[in-house]
Amino acid sequence: MGMYKYLREAWKKPTDSIKAAQRERMIYWRKQDATVRVEHPTRIDRARSLGYKAKQGFLVVRQRVKRGGKMRPDVSGGRRPKASRMWLTLKKNYQWIAEEKAVKKFTNCEVLNSYWAGQDGKHYWYEVILIDRSHPNIQKDPILRNIASQRGRAARGLTSAGKKTRSLRGKGKGYEKAR
Repeated sequence: MGMYKYLREAWKKPTDSIKAAQRERMIYWRKQDATVRVEHPTRIDRARSLGYKAKQGFLVVRQRVKRGGKMRPDVSGGRRPKASRMWLTLKKNYQWIAEEKAVKKFTNCEVLNSYWAGQDGKHYWYEVILIDRSHPNIQKDPILRNIASQRGRAARGLTSAGKKTRSLRGKGKGYEKAR
């Protein structure tokens, strides 16, 4: 087995010492800002499998997203049936939301992909792999140049997290019965 396979297994079935290290990591991450640029990916095996390369033009950003349902704001403008529902039903997963937030902070970049980095009782953390659209290393590579030219990938659901959710959007009750 290669090194990355061992790393992947360690993330799937952590030992007690790894769990303790992850707990300390979450405490440290909670004190940081919601969007933090990271020098190296936390999960190098996952980052490499999603297209990350350790060269200029690639950025890794750790994005924090709040867990739990999305509560509606207080009702204003009269009592209407649509305002009386307490929780919003989002048709986006948290990973897609994390990608959108990361791109908002780094406007000159496009999302290549993202992966789960950790969670606690209040937050999810995702690491988002971004590529600099105008960097010469990105412009040399024909595949990355094509990805960099797709403006607003995260907003349009062209990343893997967006594609997963996009297939379920707009499907109402009885979707399983029709298939």
